[in-house]
Amino acid sequence: MITILLRSNFLFSQQKISGKITDDLQYNLNTVLVINITKNIRSLSDSSGDFSIEADENDEVRFVKENYYRMDKVIRKESLNSQINIVLMRVETLIPEVKIQYKPSGNLHKDNKHLGDSRKLADLKSSMEDYIKAPMSAPVPKSEVPKTFQGHDFSAGQVNLINVIGEAFRLIKKASAPKITAPNFVETQEFLNRVKNEVDLNFLRKYGMNEERIDHFLYYAERVNHLSKKFRKDFKPLEVEYELKVTFVEYSKLNQLSNP
Repeated sequence: MITILLRSNFLFSQQKISGKITDDLQYNLNTVLVINITKNIRSLSDSSGDFSIEADENDEVRFVKENYYRMDKVIRKESLNSQINIVLMRVETLIPEVKIQYKPSGNLHKDNKHLGDSRKLADLKSSMEDYIKAPMSAPVPKSEVPKTFQGHDFSAGQVNLINVIGEAFRLIKKASAPKITAPNFVETQEFLNRVKNEVDLNFLRKYGMNEERIDHFLYYAERVNHLSKKFRKDFKPLEVEYELKVTFVEYSKLNQLSNP
């Protein structure tokens, strides 16, 4: 009988606290590690930011998530009977300071050798120039269904006026559109400068990329997607920006860039 009473008292003495975890913008935070340091008990917040953990009055509870400042909270009596709202602050991303080791002398010919592009960027420009000048090594495959697998063409031998009119408009549009040709090195440089001046590149700066890193990425995107060939004669900033964002997904993986 005494044993049963002791067990009952122990079970009723165990209490839980619960609440919601958000960031400073009120977005719910999931997978936050919640630790009762006093009792060495752990749990995680769910996809809605809600959490629950065993705790008694005066227990110390810690909230931990990567890229956020941790938070410690001592549980008071009033917290046992109400929801607790926890706000975690995001850790600031520090952009490393760029130091110029070379002290300019005033001689432009001498200073340009030290203050020009970095060796890595210069090598990339050189390889880009060689790539642009080189002829295409492989033919472009055609996207069509082999005749063996094509069904019977019931319109064969008949004149389709809609197709004729559509083809006429297509030929007129093709004749008026600028011809797509491979750019030379100067044209590529002018196109990339126009990209930097007219396309919104703030999505790169959010990753802490300075001008040199942005140049490196633009040369990479040009080399992979031939942007100057597609857009230098018919410049469309929004389409160029979209192409850059798609390319940046792979670039960020290769260069181990994390989310801002």
